[in-house]
Amino acid sequence: MIAIIRRIAGFDAKGMVSLVLWALRRRNGVPPGSVEIAYAKEQTTTFVILLILMAVETVVIDVILRAIEAPEALRLPILFLDLYGILIGLAVMAACVTRPHVVTATELRLRYGAFFDVRIPREQFATIRLSRNYNETSMVTVTGTRLSLAVSSQTNVIVNLTDPITITRPLGRKAQVTTIRFFADNPTLALTELSPRNSDAPAK
Repeated sequence: MIAIIRRIAGFDAKGMVSLVLWALRRRNGVPPGSVEIAYAKEQTTTFVILLILMAVETVVIDVILRAIEAPEALRLPILFLDLYGILIGLAVMAACVTRPHVVTATELRLRYGAFFDVRIPREQFATIRLSRNYNETSMVTVTGTRLSLAVSSQTNVIVNLTDPITITRPLGRKAQVTTIRFFADNPTLALTELSPRNSDAPAK
């Protein structure tokens, strides 16, 4: 339980850093010469709508509590929690924008905001192809030896590996996978950048 609490606290800290990076229009973990593969665009509208609803709810609840003359000992903690929830929502959105997938000459780095991060050596690629799937059940899912890293219940790129790799799920559980499905805003760009001709490793 302590380990899980620490991981959640780490998510919050990375989210706050991401807000600063977002304001500065900077990216995390995108070295010179690499290519960033964005994945946040598909969910931006949903995030914005959710944040607007949260803001409206915060105002309405505070107005109601004031109207019924609720004590500040009750009103202020509720207001704080509501505002903190909005801040966390912004941090999650910022983390997804500032922590994109990254392709280098030697590896593919897949991420989902501050919650997930895995590096895959390019020499372990067996096949790469486009395949759109609309029925993913959650953000990070492991089914057997298949990892799905979805955005808005979608994935559109599949990477099959020659050997299993170990991944760490958001709350710390480990799993070995040989197939990875992930989402990219521009899957064609991802496929092009991941092709053998853009790698230092020999083509398979």
